[in-house]
Amino acid sequence: MSTSSLLRTRFPSAALVAVGLAAGFGIAQGTGIRALGGAVFAAAGLAAGALWLRRRGPATAVALAALYVGAFVLAHVLAIGVGMSAWLAVSLVTLTAAGVTFGVVDVPREEVAAG
Repeated sequence: MSTSSLLRTRFPSAALVAVGLAAGFGIAQGTGIRALGGAVFAAAGLAAGALWLRRRGPATAVALAALYVGAFVLAHVLAIGVGMSAWLAVSLVTLTAAGVTFGVVDVPREEVAAG
């Protein structure tokens, strides 16, 4: 699915967040090629960012991009610094970031009728 197709649909950007974080980690760990996992992380983030920008504007897109990158960093802190299982750390940050993204961008706004 191309980015232009994603922009025209109601495809949930939270799914892209989950793919970028969880699948990116899984691919990096499974293949041993960290750059490949990073490429998945970056591609999913760019696609999600395009949706955020179109659906909610630049301020929300920047805030969610910070959340996305922050979740990536936090997973490393939890796994390396705290000693948590890597998959548990990735799961926690993925669920949190995807949940916030869903609530902020993917839930359709109710149109309030004037009058």
